[in-house]
Amino acid sequence: MAITASLVKELRERTGSGMMECKKALVETDGDIDAAAELMRKSGAAKADKKAGRVAADGAIKARVSDDGKTAVILEINSETDFVAKDENFQAFADQVLATIAEQQPDSVEALASLQMGNGQSVEEARQALIAKVGENIQVRRFQQIATDGAIASYLHGSRIGVLVDSTASAELARDIAMHIAAVNPQFVDQDAIPAEFVEKEKSILIAQAESSGKPAEIIEKMIRGRLNKFLAEVTLLGQPFVKDPDQKVSKLLADAGASVTGFVRYEVGEGIEKKVEDFAAEVASQLNA
Repeated sequence: MAITASLVKELRERTGSGMMECKKALVETDGDIDAAAELMRKSGAAKADKKAGRVAADGAIKARVSDDGKTAVILEINSETDFVAKDENFQAFADQVLATIAEQQPDSVEALASLQMGNGQSVEEARQALIAKVGENIQVRRFQQIATDGAIASYLHGSRIGVLVDSTASAELARDIAMHIAAVNPQFVDQDAIPAEFVEKEKSILIAQAESSGKPAEIIEKMIRGRLNKFLAEVTLLGQPFVKDPDQKVSKLLADAGASVTGFVRYEVGEGIEKKVEDFAAEVASQLNA
């Protein structure tokens, strides 16, 4: 069967793949477009398997708040490079995944993978197709859904950091708090939210530091108490100086507005992922010496 330009165009529109790849698949399947599409899906899965071991530590954070402000989703999807993270195909995939989570509310990344998106593909099928298209490992790393009786505000710092804040504050103040969280990265809302083991671990470190000073026991006790209180204030949202006005703490800012923060979620692209540092000069030298 003759492989026409219109047949190649139709397969390109269906799969999103390159012209030569589409033509090759059509030749192999004697012009059967359905068989060609299936062949390309299998090829894409094979390519995805080959790339699965490569570190994907770049990517994007996406967030979506419902119109009534009562529910929200935050999502991290990873790529290997910032270049692909900015690609329109990657961004479209991320937006589709975000919408799928908001609409179907899966309880895990594993459950999300099998859900069907608006384009008729499952999330996993679309991920593998995207890998074949952009040539990088793509991973849907994590997401979180929250619901509240108050109101949820969101803030995205580019596509690298995303924050959701559950509070009773006005929309403007809630957004300012979200911006503060993005910039300063508190770990807890207040000291009551800090786990006891977290406090004990920090206290043991401070004790070891203080005891090495050779000061009397009563002085050491005061040193530990003061340093621990300072540390706990630094890691809590309410204990931190407000980023827009360092002369007042976030706790006072909220109190003056008669507002409170119940919780927050902060995602940053690639946090906790060990990214391989490439030494290209060493790589070239090793290849020349081989």
